[in-house]
Amino acid sequence: MEIKEYIELHQQRFLDELCGLLRIPSVSANPGHKKDMKAAAEFLKDRLMDAGVDHAEIMPTKGIPVLYAEKIINTSLPTVMVYGHYDVQPADPVELWNSDPFEPVIKENKIFGRGADDDKGQLYMHVKAFEYLVKTNQLSCNVKFIIEGEEEIGSPSLKEFCKQHKELLKSDIILISDTTMIAQDTPSITVGLRGISYLEVDVTGPNRDLHSGLYGGAVINPVNVLTKMIASLTDNNNSVLIPGFYDDIILVDEEERKQLSRAPFNSETFKKSIDVDEIGGEKGYTTLEHIGLRPSLDVNGIWGGYTGEGAKTIIPSSAHAKISMRLVPNQNSMNIDKIFTEYFKSLAPKGVKVNVRSLHGGEGYLAPLDSKAYHAASKALEKTFGKVPVPIRSGGSIPVVADFEQVLGVKSILMGFGLDSDAIHSPNENFPLYNFYKGIETIPWFYKYFTA
Repeated sequence: MEIKEYIELHQQRFLDELCGLLRIPSVSANPGHKKDMKAAAEFLKDRLMDAGVDHAEIMPTKGIPVLYAEKIINTSLPTVMVYGHYDVQPADPVELWNSDPFEPVIKENKIFGRGADDDKGQLYMHVKAFEYLVKTNQLSCNVKFIIEGEEEIGSPSLKEFCKQHKELLKSDIILISDTTMIAQDTPSITVGLRGISYLEVDVTGPNRDLHSGLYGGAVINPVNVLTKMIASLTDNNNSVLIPGFYDDIILVDEEERKQLSRAPFNSETFKKSIDVDEIGGEKGYTTLEHIGLRPSLDVNGIWGGYTGEGAKTIIPSSAHAKISMRLVPNQNSMNIDKIFTEYFKSLAPKGVKVNVRSLHGGEGYLAPLDSKAYHAASKALEKTFGKVPVPIRSGGSIPVVADFEQVLGVKSILMGFGLDSDAIHSPNENFPLYNFYKGIETIPWFYKYFTA
């Protein structure tokens, strides 16, 4: 039976099963969802057993458990290991959702719900593609699944898990769908990811909130100080001013910049999609290069003082911010943490105390365009979309991809089917049904070409 026929025969079941997974609020950032994390892992374990794995096990880590499953048909054959994650981002702000984030809704040929794209929908494509290969006796290699529950909080336990289970996790390639494609009619393969350094900063002044009339002008205001310190992190050209920040970057040559420019991009459409009049970025680079080739620094949140209804005239005792830096390959997140901390503290005037702590970090990743896995993915996408895919560098981060290479010595292929319009990490996250079924259709072709 051909894959298209199999999908048509089972598409409602596939969708019903995905809805069942999306109903589980597996939010890793909230300890109150511990039971939901277990429920999501158990759900996927059962579905993998139904699909035909020989063994599936929920394995402990120092944090949230990892689901491991395998089907070994012949140890002399290549092994593909599928990676995904069953945890999702918090649904906040819930009031901006048009429907319950954990009660999936089908409308406009899309499925809406937290995790619909990132990563439950994309992960589940692999479960169903594997099911097809097993049920139709077309599986041509060994398959392993490693599915974690901590990706959305930086995968703090997975690197150690990989070190402890190197033999178990031996494979020839790691196949991942947790990225986007350019458009429904323009397939792409992500060949680069940015790393990340994510920190929280505190600026503390007086030992309590003070009356701004009695103390204003005489006492240093931590919120004023923090905003000035943040403003000193970048210049008017949007370049980062931290000494040494750019030292380890390997400049991209003109040929790769030319390859990246193949991706269709319309700045007016881009601006309209996010409802802004102008776009920014580091001077001297295009928008796609800002996202894929260059590092960045952004304030993700800032708070301090009184923010409720009405007026409360105080000088706040403290101010806080969360700051992330997206890094490019060859920048080291631990080094960036260090030089950021040193520079940030140097900006503080006397009269305040500054604390900086790292929340999580990870390294960037580059995949070769001349590997067998890349060619297999390219041929698979061309087979089902009718177009040769464009290689792209993503602005996002999947820290564990670099960990896989470092610990297991295995490269990853990033064959994503999400779209930029899917609103991952935002209210009304969605995944087009076309992409969901197209992913299931394409993945078996990757296996065929990789093992040919």
